[in-house]
Amino acid sequence: MAESQGRPLPLITDQNEFFWTSGADGGLRVQECTSCTALIHPPQPVCRYCRGHDMGVREVSGFATLIGFTVNHRFGLPGLPAPYVVAQVALEEDPRVRLTTNAVECDPGGLALGMRMEVVFEQAEDVWLPLFRPTAEQGEPAELPEDETAPAIRPMVSMEKFEDKVAITGIGSSDLGRRLMVPPLSLTVQSCEAAIADAGLTFDDIDGLATYPGAGSYGGFAEGGITALESALGIRPTWHNGGGETFGPGGSLIAAMLAVAGGLARHVLCFRTLWEASYGELVKRGRIQPPSGPDAGWLKPFGAVSAAHTLAQNAQRHFHRYGTTRETLGRIALNQRANAALNPTAIYRDPMTMDDYLQARPITTPFGLYDCDVPCDGAIAVIVSHVDAARDLAKPPVLVEAVGTQITERLEWDQSTLTHEPQVLGQSAHLWSRTSLRPADVDVAELYDGFTFNCLSWIEALGFCGIGEAKDFLQGGKNIARDGLLPLNTHGGQLSHGRTHGMGLVHEAIVQLRGEGGARQVTGARVAAVSSGGLTPSGVLLLRTDT
Repeated sequence: MAESQGRPLPLITDQNEFFWTSGADGGLRVQECTSCTALIHPPQPVCRYCRGHDMGVREVSGFATLIGFTVNHRFGLPGLPAPYVVAQVALEEDPRVRLTTNAVECDPGGLALGMRMEVVFEQAEDVWLPLFRPTAEQGEPAELPEDETAPAIRPMVSMEKFEDKVAITGIGSSDLGRRLMVPPLSLTVQSCEAAIADAGLTFDDIDGLATYPGAGSYGGFAEGGITALESALGIRPTWHNGGGETFGPGGSLIAAMLAVAGGLARHVLCFRTLWEASYGELVKRGRIQPPSGPDAGWLKPFGAVSAAHTLAQNAQRHFHRYGTTRETLGRIALNQRANAALNPTAIYRDPMTMDDYLQARPITTPFGLYDCDVPCDGAIAVIVSHVDAARDLAKPPVLVEAVGTQITERLEWDQSTLTHEPQVLGQSAHLWSRTSLRPADVDVAELYDGFTFNCLSWIEALGFCGIGEAKDFLQGGKNIARDGLLPLNTHGGQLSHGRTHGMGLVHEAIVQLRGEGGARQVTGARVAAVSSGGLTPSGVLLLRTDT
């Protein structure tokens, strides 16, 4: 089923037909493992709990608990004009099963986490969309369900660390701007040329290429990947890697480190290019037709078309459980803006007050305009080299102390961690299992801030404060200022410098560890934590100077 004249619709297959058509007789049906009776969603060929292969379908009661909701103001869809409520509910029969849906037949102001909800169906062509409304009778609010997490972080396989064999030797960035209106590949080449010159290398020295997300239909999120760059420059790498299913945008760096440590390459050029601002303008002008696949999946039929819709509900649950407020998030936005004021390459440099932050137009509750990063055009390149080769190059090498990559929770956005950005807790714990350094040793933190709440999640996950303690840690903003306990996103972050999807954070960490930050330089910075991700499998790096 392609998009209809109304809202986007899912593609009905043999595997999901029972779900999307079950409303024809008014019953909600979910896949069931007949071996252990667990409910499974989305449908799978195997049970994630007992690994059994005998799968059936169970009709459930249609009652659920409201575990998240966000009132969307910014995004509108055909057949679903803003404002509308994107919600998540947990089924009463098995709260591990969460459905993304719309809350209907209610005043959004009267919704509260823990409310009892019941299914109502809306037919759109041959799909029956399960929507949910509050039940007429409401008892005490239910507790939020528990997260599914792995039992433990796996120990190191050996005491020999691949991180000890690699170093970062060069960085470069292209021009950065809102609508540069230049071919994205030209931005990639510009950043790569700058990184190679920064390292004192030549193109002939480069024997590896790595990127994220690689070639594919990524709209304004890539330039064409390894294929495009190799075709333009004729590098002929010994090793190459590109793809989206890696450790976030910084996954290209970790892949490059493994290749260098394993002897497949000596100098790997890693790059990341975005041209969202120009892409959006070209779509608006009708010069580009955005790709539209035949399947709207499990989220888009309900208007959950942005990462904001999922992450806003994680933020809401954090507010509910820990007393976090919008002012808490505002401290992150204000910090990034203050740092951007000292960075001539930042897109947004004008002063911002808490009133400016709180009064900005709403995007999707609780997020306002300044909770969201800045779409832009730009490219970042980073060179990973073997540590033996690094010491003879133009700049002092930046060493890699540890990486964190382990997944401890479900990957699906609406099935994952309730109160933090998905994919921060496991990766952070994994990082600290690979080093004797601790959070108190970190001099500067460059933490992913696609939204303010991403950044808060990393602060807690990495142990710079306890889980649920960000409200106190961020109070007043002093702890994250450049002269505070944890200088944070010193170049302005993605919230003010521009959305470079994590690689800009790596670039800034190297600048800080080299002491090249100018007016924004953190005195004596020797250890930096850098995270990348944002509702994808993510990763985190711990970098240090060579002294």
